[in-house]
Amino acid sequence: MTATTDGSAGAVSPRASSASDITTAPAADGIRAAAERAAERSVAHLLGRQDTEGWWKGDLETNVTMDAEDLLLRQFLGIQDDATLHAAALHIRGEQRDDGTWATFYGGPPELSATIEAYVALRLAGDRPDDPHMARASAWIRAQGGIAAARVFTRIWLALFGWWKWDDLPELPPELIFLPRWFPLNIYDFGCWARQTIVPLTVVSAKRPVRPAPFPLDELHTDPRLPNPPRPLAPVASWDGLFQRLDKALHAYHKVAPRRLRRAAMNVAARWIVERQENDGCWGGIQPPAVYSVIALYLLGYDLEHPVMRAGLESLDRFAVWREDGARMIEACQSPVWDTCLATIALADAGLPADHPALVKAADWMLGEEIVRPGDWAVRRPGLPPGGWAFEFHNDNYPDIDDTAEVVLALRRVRHHDPDRLDAAVARGARWTLGMQSANGAWGAFDADNTSPFPNRLPFCDFGEVIDPPSADVTAHVVEMLAHEGKAQHPSTRRAVTWLLSEQEPSGAWFGRWGVNYVYGTGSVVPALVAAGLPGSHPALRKAVRWLESVQNDDGGWGEDLRSYREEKWIGHGASTASQTAWALLALLAAGERESTAVERGIAWLATTQTEDGSWDEPYFTGTGFPWDFSINYHLYRQVFPLTALGRYLHGDPEVGGLAGTARSGARGGAH
Repeated sequence: MTATTDGSAGAVSPRASSASDITTAPAADGIRAAAERAAERSVAHLLGRQDTEGWWKGDLETNVTMDAEDLLLRQFLGIQDDATLHAAALHIRGEQRDDGTWATFYGGPPELSATIEAYVALRLAGDRPDDPHMARASAWIRAQGGIAAARVFTRIWLALFGWWKWDDLPELPPELIFLPRWFPLNIYDFGCWARQTIVPLTVVSAKRPVRPAPFPLDELHTDPRLPNPPRPLAPVASWDGLFQRLDKALHAYHKVAPRRLRRAAMNVAARWIVERQENDGCWGGIQPPAVYSVIALYLLGYDLEHPVMRAGLESLDRFAVWREDGARMIEACQSPVWDTCLATIALADAGLPADHPALVKAADWMLGEEIVRPGDWAVRRPGLPPGGWAFEFHNDNYPDIDDTAEVVLALRRVRHHDPDRLDAAVARGARWTLGMQSANGAWGAFDADNTSPFPNRLPFCDFGEVIDPPSADVTAHVVEMLAHEGKAQHPSTRRAVTWLLSEQEPSGAWFGRWGVNYVYGTGSVVPALVAAGLPGSHPALRKAVRWLESVQNDDGGWGEDLRSYREEKWIGHGASTASQTAWALLALLAAGERESTAVERGIAWLATTQTEDGSWDEPYFTGTGFPWDFSINYHLYRQVFPLTALGRYLHGDPEVGGLAGTARSGARGGAH
């Protein structure tokens, strides 16, 4: 798909072909032969990317707000250096579109807050307001309402330098840390990513620091004489109106808050932050909480040479990806555990022997990453023994259910030299996952029953999800794992199957929370339901098959644009991508459609679009942090999922389907 500067689809429709013609190469010698060649090349490519320690990790690409906020942090702390500034600016300029704007995903519409933050970062790098690329950006920003229309987090960054007034930001008192766990809006009502961000921001909100601004930003206001225009209040009878008035009350409290109480609250918050710092110095394995934690502790008197601060700043440097052209991109997070378990599954399903050294080395590394101590999840499940895996290199406070399910499935594909160790780790992971089931029978990503309706209502929370309710994709992966572990008839599994069936859309698809979107959700759920015992003839599966066939692109692939989260016309539609084509194929293969025209066309698309080195190109973002608000391009998705689909096409049992049907019998047998 070609994208215009305003982010709309260009001269092609969402269903149009974006790949080369698939009617040539595979037809010459058969689909299977083409699939075999593609799988062989893909296996070689993936093996070549494994780290010597056993893990895989692809770049995790998001948007330029990560880079801009990294520069703003360095400016705030007084540690800006010319080399970093130049390299970050090189990347940010490279992401600007012709109309002067920045988007939050490839081919997406321009985004105001991202454009403001990128513009300010380039000003820090020395770009002048009258430079043509900067003038185009500022003109577009003013046309959209200026800084006043930006999200809260953007205006917080600007308030740190006096470019916005703290009084005109939502109040977030540190006394929030004292609210008991049964009280509405206590910190454990927020999803873990929001919780880790909000606690340090309560300190920042109380301190309200202002560093001297290196330059004015009058050009980003619609009226520089009235830079902070008042915002209209919602009706008092509405939830929004109620929380707006609560915010006004909290602003009044800020002026009279008892000093001893406030100081005590900030000290408790500081202790909470320090206790959750990981061994590598980061917080939660993700960049935003680390940035705000460093700022909060700095404001509380932790100097830059303090071990906590030094480790925190060093961890932030590890989020940087340096390009060959000298540009520097900041990852919001790193995904080695997720990438490694998916790569292990892909290679095993493609026929790599279960005792292959690469798989054994990957299993060794994954076993070493198991988390065997309680984290914040234990607040809701205090009696549950630990035993899960996180997404990142270091994140012991927040193992996640999705990773744990997939790691278990990956470990079961390996004939390990210490089967007792592997079995024990798998048993702990399955037990912990069962214990994290929410009351409705499904699973969220990090916490159980994290479903309060209140956090998303706060004026402060205007960017993405701040709670972690159960989702179909995570629940499906858990069901698949439990079925593989012989627990298909376990009461918890049956409750989850019932929940999944109730979540199916009238179209036959399932919503995708952590991947884009209905193609991902459907590609996750169908294999899980088959693994749990539903026959391919089940009405829900037939409906899903018909939906996938109906949204297949003319070129044989599948694609779904991120705009499907907001616009119905994009559901199931978009330029074909390798990862989304693979997700659709995984569902169709699990449902017994191996000989169907849709599957053959999809396999042909994968075979034909593979590059010479055995990989696939995929500029489109097919992952999500928050649906629509924060999008992710996992650079390894384009490698692992196509190989998994090719492997199951070549070796899987279409009558069984899913991961349970494609696991090598020798792999599991050798683990006992």
